Amino acid sequence: MKRRMKHIAWRVGCMAAAAALLAGCNTIERLSQIGKTPELTPIENPLREAGYEPVTLPMPRAQTVSYRPNSLWRTGAKAFFKDQRASTIGDIVTVNISINDKATLNNKTEQTRTNDEDNDISKLLGFESALDVILPEAVDPTDITDINSSKSTKGDATTERDEVITLTVAAIVTQILPNGNFVIQGRQEVRVNFEVRELWITGVIRPEDISSSNTIDYSKMAEARVIYGGRGVLTDMQQPRYGVQLFDIVYPF
Repeated sequence: MKRRMKHIAWRVGCMAAAAALLAGCNTIERLSQIGKTPELTPIENPLREAGYEPVTLPMPRAQTVSYRPNSLWRTGAKAFFKDQRASTIGDIVTVNISINDKATLNNKTEQTRTNDEDNDISKLLGFESALDVILPEAVDPTDITDINSSKSTKGDATTERDEVITLTVAAIVTQILPNGNFVIQGRQEVRVNFEVRELWITGVIRPEDISSSNTIDYSKMAEARVIYGGRGVLTDMQQPRYGVQLFDIVYPF
């Protein structure tokens, strides 16, 4: 038992030391930024970012494209005039994000169980009298066991969500899938005083869903990922200190 407690104490100590080291690095970085505004992320090619992976989805069977010589109508064209909507890698499309989610979940559980058991051995081929010899004061053949148990469990939980997000962001077509769908990615950063607001979105869209004004609604995006947050003085003040976070992780009660 002592060996196990020492092992647990050693692991907790290692975690505390690691957290202190990371916190120290973060503290030095924060101290170096006193009086300075947060730096904006430079514009880079999304395909060259660390960890970037092309999107792979199930594709339909390839179809043979037929061409008609001397025809004014081009296969896949939607009009005789040039289409101003995004159509190739590097084009820009505007995404309108409008999220208005509201949900209320109520869960209630109640369980009650009562057990009562009473056993006696008044006659057991004459051997019941031998119980008085073995335990003369503790055994009564007419009341060998008497067990009562009662259990009651009750739970009541309520979850409420009400989220409203309305944003507009321009995204770039980073990939065209074999079936013609576009993979888009967009990111915006806005710095106001000492706070940077970040908006990041990516997903898969159909070219047919892009409107004539080169916009598309968020509800028509597949595999959509939206990140809206910030970094800076205000965001840092809203986060609990690293000591509190470490205490919440390692405290067993």
